[in-house]
Amino acid sequence: MRRVAVIGAGAAGSMAAIFAASAGAETTLLERTADGGRKILISGGGRCNILPARLDESRFITDSSPRTLRNMLRSWPLPEQIEFFQRELHLPLVEETESGKLFPESNRAREVRDGLLALARERGARLRFNSLVRGIGPGETGWKIEIQDSPALEVDAVIMSTGGLSVPKTGSDGLGTSMVERLGHTIHPMYPALTPLTADPAPFAQLAGVSLEVTISARAAERRATATGGFLFTHHGYSGPAVLDVSHVAVRSRDLPARITVCWTPLDEAAWHSALQADGARTVRSTLREHLPDRLAQALAASAAVNPTRPLAQLRREERHRLVQTLVRAELPWTGHEGYKKAEVTGGGVSLAEVDPRTMESRRQRGLFLCGEMLDAFGPIGGYNFYWAWATGRAAGVGAARK
Repeated sequence: MRRVAVIGAGAAGSMAAIFAASAGAETTLLERTADGGRKILISGGGRCNILPARLDESRFITDSSPRTLRNMLRSWPLPEQIEFFQRELHLPLVEETESGKLFPESNRAREVRDGLLALARERGARLRFNSLVRGIGPGETGWKIEIQDSPALEVDAVIMSTGGLSVPKTGSDGLGTSMVERLGHTIHPMYPALTPLTADPAPFAQLAGVSLEVTISARAAERRATATGGFLFTHHGYSGPAVLDVSHVAVRSRDLPARITVCWTPLDEAAWHSALQADGARTVRSTLREHLPDRLAQALAASAAVNPTRPLAQLRREERHRLVQTLVRAELPWTGHEGYKKAEVTGGGVSLAEVDPRTMESRRQRGLFLCGEMLDAFGPIGGYNFYWAWATGRAAGVGAARK
């Protein structure tokens, strides 16, 4: 019987253990923490956004080959993943229609984490918690795994699913990536992705807590991203799904910081020019309040140097033009970001060119399989990164067991 060790009991690792054991391998799941899957527990505000209701492959980001990325994504199609959770884990999924996200009907992330680990045990995997792996290397017949305060483990194949650097309090510290780099793998520069942006000083600190739907764009050199979704003002800057989805452009801009612009409503330039035409005794403020939170409406009027109490009939042409530009193409001042402590995922990682997209086996080291966040790919908010973890974890589990 083929011996497989899975290192890391997060989303990708737990899925890898399930499928390796299901394929008949003697599977050991090694986890450094006392319980595993801590990112699953905190995802979706404790509800766990398991999957997107619909998948747009073009929204994934990688510095590796987009074609290789697509092949990995398509190894386990979305309908089959949904069926797995509902049939194998007995977790009915419900779509949150306004966001296009799928959550467990119970809205309890713990049921997802516990269900995955329980299924791994049921399929025959042995789970070892509080097992910190210090190193991996060639053994007498396969791979030798050095474990802190425990005897070394000899196996035929190793699946690395140790995550990246995001949310370090959950146990992610990049140790696994360092191990595979020492084994000859190319690591694309890693950076915090899907992280809030900051501004110092914060020009909109007085709007902390105000939220709305916007379209936001970020551009820096050859990189650009646009997202439509929730936007939240914070005491130190900006957050919300739309901000997180474009933050990778800002984070990676260096000499010339990314230019970030916001369209605050669904109305375009022509629609706003029409809305701000003279109409009875209406004022600028009353018109803006029809489409924006009042505090934001006043702040944007002030930013455009327009008195919000001015009647539309008295609004000068140049004032209307400045206000419209502020409403549809406002430049968002920013100076930094919240880093890995708030990042949903890690950008960069192991080059996809060095991984077989069918089996997730390393092209550098036979018998070594890589999956999940440690690979050079991530998607937007909305279950995309779980989709990536489930798909690559499953492929690694099957590939390692059947080698």
